[in-house]
Amino acid sequence: MIQGIEHSAIASPDPDSLAAWYVKYLGFTVEDHNPATRNYFIVAKNHSRIEIILAESGLQPIKMKDSGLRHLALITDDFDADYQNIKASGVNFLSEPGTRGGNQVVFFQDPEGNVLHLIKRPVPLT
Repeated sequence: MIQGIEHSAIASPDPDSLAAWYVKYLGFTVEDHNPATRNYFIVAKNHSRIEIILAESGLQPIKMKDSGLRHLALITDDFDADYQNIKASGVNFLSEPGTRGGNQVVFFQDPEGNVLHLIKRPVPLT
């Protein structure tokens, strides 16, 4: 029986730089790195993982409502501090921070245009 999602993957033309950005601005740590393939497994504090792999093509434009996987939601316990840290990285925000359904939320793109969703829920999903 399927137990859940082990990890998500992002194909990047520069896995080294993208992994470093996730570490510096989002607090992930490098769990595994294969220098030969330039693949990374990075892990968040709650043990969720992202694999960053070397892309076979350059960056492609991404729109919020294009078909396919559209964003990764990042849960935070300090929305304001994390928002300010991400803002300091100079990335593109797709929305202003706000409250929706009682949750603090903001959508932004990592340096390669992948859509991320910062969220703080008063009651965590179970």
